[in-house]
Amino acid sequence: MPHSLSRRTVLRGLGTSVALPLLQAMAPTRLLSAATPRGGPPLRMAFLYVPNGMHMPDWTPKEDGTKFDLPPTLARLADHRESFNVLTGLTLDGARAHGDGGGDHARSVAAFLTGSHPRKTNGADIQNGISVDQATAQFVGDATRFASLELGLEASAQAGNCDSGYSCAYASNMSWRGPTNPMAKEINPALVFDRLFAGQVVKETRTAQSTREKYRKSVLDFVLDDAQQLHKKLPAVDQRKLDEYLYSVRDVEKRLNGTERLRMTEEGVPDYPRPSGVPRELAKHAELMMDMLMLAMQTDSTRILSFMMTNAGSNRSYPEIGVSQGHHESSHHGKSADKQQNIAKINRFQIDRFEYLLRRLRGISEGQGTLLDNCMIVYGSGISDGDRHNHDDLPILLAGAAGGRIKTGRHIRYKNGTPLCNLYLWMMHQMGAKADTFGDSTGTLNL
Repeated sequence: MPHSLSRRTVLRGLGTSVALPLLQAMAPTRLLSAATPRGGPPLRMAFLYVPNGMHMPDWTPKEDGTKFDLPPTLARLADHRESFNVLTGLTLDGARAHGDGGGDHARSVAAFLTGSHPRKTNGADIQNGISVDQATAQFVGDATRFASLELGLEASAQAGNCDSGYSCAYASNMSWRGPTNPMAKEINPALVFDRLFAGQVVKETRTAQSTREKYRKSVLDFVLDDAQQLHKKLPAVDQRKLDEYLYSVRDVEKRLNGTERLRMTEEGVPDYPRPSGVPRELAKHAELMMDMLMLAMQTDSTRILSFMMTNAGSNRSYPEIGVSQGHHESSHHGKSADKQQNIAKINRFQIDRFEYLLRRLRGISEGQGTLLDNCMIVYGSGISDGDRHNHDDLPILLAGAAGGRIKTGRHIRYKNGTPLCNLYLWMMHQMGAKADTFGDSTGTLNL
């Protein structure tokens, strides 16, 4: 067995490259980078946004500290309560009107990761700030294959009037590379999978994809020889970890392709083409995208991710959970018990998808802990109560132990009005990004 294995080792085949998870055989010195100042497993940051605010009575714990009861929405995360902190009192001032009138939904997304107040326009003269993910990527993005990944369930738009005179670019993009450069998100999990496991040579990649579609092969079929050779050189603990990882990749690929439901010919080839587009069921779509987040982190393809559950002001209904009224319409509840019940159901549906991600991340061993232990994942919204359209006292949850840098399992109550960007500045520092301020920060959050 070699003395050490590079963290950048990949399994290669016809136009395919499969990155590996962290193995014991990988030399610690290979893991050192701006994003991993203490060595060991790399630290990841991710941001998950939900629209239209929250039913706050079902979100905010009544007690502070470690001995708090989980309200109904957060109770869905009961199995992970020691892996996250609930942060109360954080504020997004950039989402407030500041004389611009309506448009709280668009502003809440545009400001969520930037802390900036977007220029009110539905023309080409959009103006916002750089988002925390992209600001951090400028420092550490070159350590991974992708500087960042932007994902979601509804497509981005770069023009149009989406909210009281605000451009659709604000309402459907929360990641911004610069003041006029929103980062469009990918919503097709199959395309994300292909990006993660495609080879580096474009022509070879197209050949591999064509071959895979023709014969319905897995990406793993192309790298089988490489995997077998590597397997022989690894210690037993790494052999088991490699086997588990490859099984996970194949399982995700099967669910993407729908191969388990395809009728097979005598030659063992499905008799109709691989499905294209996104899954029809929202829950399935969301969970496949959570798998993409997990695989991107596990393979260290990127350390910076963002995900939008839906775009700002989304008014989709949720008949799958008994909500026929639109989400946005329900959020303007006017204290209607029925509408508030709708919002509570939608909130629980959304956080169930987040629970799926946490469960996946906790199930992956890494270093002395789990993959989740080496993450900082923000879940929340830029609106608190959807009926009031307020941007203070936001529903914000921070999951993961940040590589041991933070004590989890707490409800931390800050003075209402504390900038959300104080949290972001703290996160940037943990990633190794050198910044004195970010957005409207007044310092780093005390965690």
